[in-house]
Amino acid sequence: MTTTTTGRRASSWLREHSELGVSVLLFLIGVLVLTDALTMTVDIAQRGPVGPKTVPVVVGTGLLVVAVLLAIDVLRGGRGESEGGEDVDLSEPADRRTVLLLAGVFLAFAVLIGPVGFPVAGALLFWGAAYALGSRHLHRAPLIAAGLSLLTYVVFNNLLGVPLPGGPLMGVL
Repeated sequence: MTTTTTGRRASSWLREHSELGVSVLLFLIGVLVLTDALTMTVDIAQRGPVGPKTVPVVVGTGLLVVAVLLAIDVLRGGRGESEGGEDVDLSEPADRRTVLLLAGVFLAFAVLIGPVGFPVAGALLFWGAAYALGSRHLHRAPLIAAGLSLLTYVVFNNLLGVPLPGGPLMGVL
């Protein structure tokens, strides 16, 4: 057997088992999440048995379990479904305008959250995302975005105890 034949076999085997790459990626992310969760220092007072480490540990463990189960399935011959049933026309190019608008909205949110606070930056994020995804209700969408942003701020800041930057509205809310 020549080196070329061995290389073709290895390439063919890897092509037939390409889903193992997803399994490896999930496994690495699971290890990263668990490592971060288990080395996390918690400075806030914990209320009850569920603390800030609980959700990352559960998510990291779930990622590891899914990665192992996916690898076992692929090695037993399981294959993912082809994209023939998707409602996506793969011959059409990507909608770059929408992607760029969404990227701009997220970047603006990241820049504005410090100076103007979450309620204002969140409202701009929600409205901008809705606009980028096709909403053309110019009067209703900003009102809904502002309401969603305020509701999110109040729930996280006041009910869950997760401090979000209030910006100029800090004293009002």
